[in-house]
Amino acid sequence: MHSVWRTSIRFTIVTTVLLGLGYPLLVTGVAGVLFPRKAAGSLILKDGQVIGSELLAQSFTSDKYFHPRPSAAGNGYDATSSGGSNLAQSNKILVDRIQSSIDKLTQENSGKAVPIDLVTTSGSGLDPDITPDAAYFQAPRVAKARGISEERIRQLIEQHITARQFGFLGEPRVNVLNLNLDLDKVGQ
Repeated sequence: MHSVWRTSIRFTIVTTVLLGLGYPLLVTGVAGVLFPRKAAGSLILKDGQVIGSELLAQSFTSDKYFHPRPSAAGNGYDATSSGGSNLAQSNKILVDRIQSSIDKLTQENSGKAVPIDLVTTSGSGLDPDITPDAAYFQAPRVAKARGISEERIRQLIEQHITARQFGFLGEPRVNVLNLNLDLDKVGQ
């Protein structure tokens, strides 16, 4: 009986060290060597300052910028409070918020159907991407606010469309932060 306890304790210590410390450190080290930018959080630098990550949405409210999906993460795009609202489709608060967003966007671009991702949150509330349709929907507002032709804005959107991974995984998407950064370069 005594040797069974001793063996059990040793096995627990060895597996904890190997699988709880060794394996995560090995995988982190390999990722840092093979994919250093991604392992560091896909950070975006501007003039030597970190201004965001390609992986997390940020709030853009000015008409001069493309807007991301709405966020239910904390006080708006709070990475420490990632998560959805957990409101059911029948919840009056959710229905009213979506309808309010639809009404506002319809005034902004009347006659066009509002893309669903401009009025619904993602599961994390921090989705950095929008659909190409959502970007094209916002093009007239951005073009007007910046005094740039809508055609030039559409060309910029086209340059930022990321296709499906391997041709069949996911959906085409546009990273809002990268698009807005390049938009600032056009305006200069």
